[in-house]
Amino acid sequence: MSPRTGRPTDNPRPNKLSIRISDEDKNILENYCERENINRTEAISRGIKKLEEK
Repeated sequence: MSPRTGRPTDNPRPNKLSIRISDEDKNILENYCERENINRTEAISRGIKKLEEK
């Protein structure tokens, strides 16, 4: 049996990031996730990609 578990992915995310945010930022993030029907990881990834556009 393979030592790896879980589903294979085309976009592995091996890097873990831990941050502290304000209540206001958390509410903005949660509202965006609910509105777009996505998880927090995807929302943060979209925000990071927006930084590259500038």
